[in-house]
Amino acid sequence: MENLTTQKPTRNIALELVRVTEGAAMAAARHFGRGSKIEADKAAVDAMRFLLNEIDLDGTIIIGEGEKDKAPMLYNGEKVGTGELPVLDMAVDPVEGTELVAKGMPNAIATIAAAPPGTMFNPGPMFYMSKIAVGYEARDVIDIYAPVKDNLNKIAHAKGMDIDELTVVILDRPRHKRLIHEVRDCGARIRLIPDGDVAGALMTAWPGTGIDVLMGVGGTPEAVLAACGLGAMRGTMQGILWPRNVEDRRLAKAAGIDLTRVLTLDDLVSSNDTFFVATGISDGTLLDGVNYSGDFVRTHSLVTRGLTHTVREIVSHHHLDTLQKISPIAY
Repeated sequence: MENLTTQKPTRNIALELVRVTEGAAMAAARHFGRGSKIEADKAAVDAMRFLLNEIDLDGTIIIGEGEKDKAPMLYNGEKVGTGELPVLDMAVDPVEGTELVAKGMPNAIATIAAAPPGTMFNPGPMFYMSKIAVGYEARDVIDIYAPVKDNLNKIAHAKGMDIDELTVVILDRPRHKRLIHEVRDCGARIRLIPDGDVAGALMTAWPGTGIDVLMGVGGTPEAVLAACGLGAMRGTMQGILWPRNVEDRRLAKAAGIDLTRVLTLDDLVSSNDTFFVATGISDGTLLDGVNYSGDFVRTHSLVTRGLTHTVREIVSHHHLDTLQKISPIAY
């Protein structure tokens, strides 16, 4: 019988980070449907910062959302954790979908990703990216430079489907008018979403969502976050940085950025030793939202580890009275 070499499992930081996204989600959910995205974001940021600083890690925020959204933020370069090992770079979005929370809409999540230092893509001044993301079956057939019809035909073939059975998730933006027309001309269905393309990308790789591909222009920080989750889920993504205007092109040229380069999953995060966690704030296709029942709060999370391709689905029940006695966070 062949001798098998066993290795002691290393520490799975994702199982500790889920406490952080749960806390952020519960804090944001208190502002669900109340009309203020700033208040929801601030509550989630405060909760995420407090809980991150309780974890034994030496973390640096390299991708925070506040700068683009002009919202309260965990800022780029901020140190988090107790300063103990491991050393990690971190990408955070305490509320992906602040408008969704403010307006009482579905698919808002709290999310965080971590990877070894220097392995996450630095978008510099480029906040937007044209993307295509798919799950495992179609990971080897997509080409972001190919026509929409070619991509959809190849994805359908790879998944053993007809093209009119595919569902494409696209952000509902004026810039996508032509894309939407092309997808519909092919006969595929479209799920338009007002916000939340991290969740949209992950839907393509998670069973039961009914989503086959994400297409269109979304946030570059969101692409890095999604890449950490997609890698663990064995999906993939391609992207091309997307300048909004002449000023963006000028900034890209000054920074030496090639706006024609195709960024693969390995470009967005070059290590497989990644951790990604998302907790639902509002009910959605990917995750259930925060649910209040008497003295308890229910949360629903995805917890992934790239090294093992393990994806955990965690449902937690939190006792509010107990939490309020021991925590300064307003759950």
